Amino acid sequence: MATSNDLKNGMVLNIENQLWSVIEFQHVKPGKGPAFVRTKLRHVLSGKVVERTFNAGVKVETATVDRRDMQYLYNDGSGFVFMDNTTYDQITISAETVGEAANYMLENQMATVALHEGAPLYIELPPSVTLEITYTEPGLQGDRSTGGTKPATLETGFQIQVPLFIENNTRVKVDTRTGDYLGRVTE
Repeated sequence: MATSNDLKNGMVLNIENQLWSVIEFQHVKPGKGPAFVRTKLRHVLSGKVVERTFNAGVKVETATVDRRDMQYLYNDGSGFVFMDNTTYDQITISAETVGEAANYMLENQMATVALHEGAPLYIELPPSVTLEITYTEPGLQGDRSTGGTKPATLETGFQIQVPLFIENNTRVKVDTRTGDYLGRVTE
């Protein structure tokens, strides 16, 4: 338990048996009446964002969310298997829980797994990952200056939009939050 005065960004609250993460908070002391805390909360599982106010000093129930760096091993058909590199424990996480992160994960890649009482809540990837283009149509000669884009398939099977000059087997940086092309990677 904590009070509304102790709220911090990233803190996870248990409100009516649902987990909400604090995105932002603001302490407000109006000229008349008691002080209160205005917050923006994101539902941990659905991602829905709501605004909620708490009276100053009111007790709020906090939830312990354990964030662990784990290695993605493979997809066994029923889910994604991750291994904790410190204990070597393996857990299988359902495709619904992994969500959009599956579009950017390669085997043996590290990811942050958020657990609450042993149950996986969500997967966090780094803001960008480097992946290889396995297939894209060749760009037409003279078509490079228009700033157009074309579809390209990544090695994970996910399709993104890339500039016309990108060719097959090119390594590119991709934003894991939006799926946007960020640039070529030269190694």
